Amino acid sequence: MASEQLLAAFIRDTNYDGLSQDTIATVKRELIAFYGALIAGSATPAEAAADYVSDIGGKAEATVFIKGGKVPAHQAAFANAAVGRALDIDDHIGPGAHIGAGAIPAAFAAAELIGGCSGKDFVTAVAIGVETSLRLKLLEEDYAGFDPTGITSIFAAAAAAAKLLGLDERDIWNTLGLAFDRCGASFQHYIDGVLGGPVMQGWLAEAGVECARLTQYKITGTVNFLEGVYGYFHLYGRDKADIAYVTEALGTKWNVPNLNFKKYPSCGLTQGSTELTLKMMQEHGFGGADVERVEIPVPPFTHKLVGHPFKIGDNPRVDAQFNVAYCVSNALLRAPVTLAHFEEKQIRDPEIEKFIKEKVTVISDPSVGRTHYSTDLRVWTKDGKEYHGQIDIPPGTPGNPMTDEDHRSRFYDCVGVSGIPWLKGREESILSFLNTMEEQEDVRGLIPYFIEAERTI
Repeated sequence: MASEQLLAAFIRDTNYDGLSQDTIATVKRELIAFYGALIAGSATPAEAAADYVSDIGGKAEATVFIKGGKVPAHQAAFANAAVGRALDIDDHIGPGAHIGAGAIPAAFAAAELIGGCSGKDFVTAVAIGVETSLRLKLLEEDYAGFDPTGITSIFAAAAAAAKLLGLDERDIWNTLGLAFDRCGASFQHYIDGVLGGPVMQGWLAEAGVECARLTQYKITGTVNFLEGVYGYFHLYGRDKADIAYVTEALGTKWNVPNLNFKKYPSCGLTQGSTELTLKMMQEHGFGGADVERVEIPVPPFTHKLVGHPFKIGDNPRVDAQFNVAYCVSNALLRAPVTLAHFEEKQIRDPEIEKFIKEKVTVISDPSVGRTHYSTDLRVWTKDGKEYHGQIDIPPGTPGNPMTDEDHRSRFYDCVGVSGIPWLKGREESILSFLNTMEEQEDVRGLIPYFIEAERTI
């Protein structure tokens, strides 16, 4: 049987009872990470995505969170995904795929389309979507500059939407085939410091809903989108990736628990360097004022994405999030690291700009590539001492997971930095709903917490 058909059957047949407990727990952490990120993202320029869909209008099908109102389902998925990705603090996995920020808003839009669904069905749809995406994850050398989010995460959004819409095997297959034809994106938008990342996340969530709905109108998708001569594993896997992995122990072995979460509000490739900086400061008792110079040796892949010279363009937050020199300097000068440190006023602080320019050097060093997230750090202090540290497993990864309190603190930080007064006091109710999602009769019960005026479903 073709890999495509087996994947479609997995999406159709899997139910809540087939999920592992670790998978359920991870999905709930994804929900907390995403909805916290959406709250914080609503105070950034990415909120324009919500303005855009609201101005266009259309059939009132699904909710635009924070801004309020209903728009066509695919447009709601676009806006919620784009805003939720604005701060880049949602779940992720190497070499750079952000999955939940596409799957969750697509699934929620689909849930509203069908008149609501149980929390168990919602968790199942998100888990299936994420697992589908992870089965198509490739190595960093395979992507060669393609943004993994735009290549793999669209399948998560499409699978989640298809599951909740109750599509049969053939229509799920068509949905995935259509999603294949929408793959695309480049890492260049991060280097250029533009809003391409959040918009791309919005597009893939939007496309996931659209692909699933199109099959209901008998629109067919690419059949051999995985195994075909011009299929996924030829175009992106360069005929080297192992297709067998797609269906290996499918339905019994879950990869969802391998997802990473961010302890710090910046690119995943800066998590290790930020953590390492803070630990070295604590261990050796120095601070930014004591530092003479800093060297940050990183793997070539990391250097290409976050090792370029620090500059401030039209979107300072993106410039800072995707720059390891800024992240290390920020930790040295302002520990502990918070979301507020990635606001424009803090980024433009002359003190940190001067520190980076005069004292920090980022080096591309192949020998550092012990893992995808490996980073070294060398610090020379003004008293003539030299310190060296290295990290291979950053916080938020399965080998060094964030605690439940870490997730909770990050959620509160998101609410605080958003500056939205009517959200104050709702934090515990939101967290309780998300932490008990599998017990909820209707996932739409989450909506009133995320709009200013009380509304009925």
